Amino acid sequence: MKEHKRKGFHIVLQFKGSVIGAIYQDVLWCGAFGVLVSVLYDFKLPVSQPILGSIIPSIVLGLLLVFRTNTAYERFWEGRKIWGSLVNTTRNLARQIWVSIDEKEPEDKDSKINALYLLVAFAIATKMHLRGESIDSELEELVPDVKFIKLKNMNNPPIEVAFWIGDYLQQQYKHNCINSHQLVAMQELLNNLVDNLGACERILKTPIPLAYAIHLKQLLLLYCLLLPFQIVQSLGWWTGLISALVSFTLLGIEAIGLEIENPFGYDTNDLPLDTICQTMKLNMDDLISLTPSVQHKEI
Repeated sequence: MKEHKRKGFHIVLQFKGSVIGAIYQDVLWCGAFGVLVSVLYDFKLPVSQPILGSIIPSIVLGLLLVFRTNTAYERFWEGRKIWGSLVNTTRNLARQIWVSIDEKEPEDKDSKINALYLLVAFAIATKMHLRGESIDSELEELVPDVKFIKLKNMNNPPIEVAFWIGDYLQQQYKHNCINSHQLVAMQELLNNLVDNLGACERILKTPIPLAYAIHLKQLLLLYCLLLPFQIVQSLGWWTGLISALVSFTLLGIEAIGLEIENPFGYDTNDLPLDTICQTMKLNMDDLISLTPSVQHKEI
């Protein structure tokens, strides 16, 4: 329990992973504006206007922020579920390829290994595609040289990798290494991988409407600028500090929603796609190290 409390205290002071870096300048400006209003009030200027609090009711702004954050988190969580499905489907397809496909010739095992690594290549190509990255050396060790060069010229590399996997399965069926039932089951899993790719593209290419984001930002700015005029009479020289704290809270919530609405990027709070792909590669290495006790084809 003490260790849990200690970690909880440390996370309060943690800078990495927070949105402080994105909002601190705006927070300082709001605090400085609050100090300015305090100075003007101290010189007996009529800056105290409590009635301004009714212009943007706090409950309205709060509901807008909650809706913004919930919408962004829904996109983040859906992205995580999709990648979880991609990992599980890859494992199932890899297991079926490794166990079910007969090895009639010595080179058949090498073909199976290449097919398993193509599954990892699909995940990595999907990651790069979602991030708008060009094909690099991360894929070079997973696909043959000819295919690697071809991937560089493709608009949608994951689709090409899925085509190669499907072509491999068809070839194994043609050579009687799997039966029709096994082919259908494996093709269904491959279809699920392509469906996962499409679901990720839907999240990526359907951002939260720009007009909504702009309007919320305008309301936040207006609220933070009007706040010092509402509280200066009651708080005096504390106006700047309280204005900064309130703006830190509101702008922070808005920044969190902005950061997680695209969960496939490089931010600390985005999905750990690099780690997921590395884990998939290790899973394939482990699978390849195993030898099926019996290889047979169901009739």
